[in-house]
Amino acid sequence: MIDDRSGAIRLCGALALAACGLAAALHASAASAASLEVRDIQVQSRHTFSYTCANSKTFKVTYFNAANGQSFALVPVDGRKLLFVGVIAASGVKYVADRYTWWTKGPGADLYDVTSDASPKPVLRGCATIMR
Repeated sequence: MIDDRSGAIRLCGALALAACGLAAALHASAASAASLEVRDIQVQSRHTFSYTCANSKTFKVTYFNAANGQSFALVPVDGRKLLFVGVIAASGVKYVADRYTWWTKGPGADLYDVTSDASPKPVLRGCATIMR
C-alpha cells in the first residue's frame, strides 16, 4: 500500500519488487484508496498533478521520488490505478507498468499501449498538466 502517513513504500510479505515485475497494479475503491507497501524504499517526495488530454479526459497522477533514486508514477488506466516505474528515456521522463508506458516531457504526457503495434500510437495523447 502507498502509506501516506509514513511516506514509505513497503512490500507486504516475502515478495521482492523485482518479482512483482516492477509494475504493481493498485485497485482503489470509491471510499478509500488501496495501498502498496514496498519495504526499504523510502519516499523523499510526492507530488500530485491533474492532467487533461486531447480527448477532454481529465485525471490525477501522483509521482513518488525515492531516496535511492528510483521514481514512480501512480496513473489511472482503464478504471484501475497502476504503479509505473521510471526507466531510462532519451528525453523527458518515461514510466512503465504492465503493457503501458506513461511518457512525460515538461508539462505534457502521453500514454502508450506498447503491445498495440510495432510503433505504438498513444492511447491517450496530448495530455497536459492543469495549472491552477
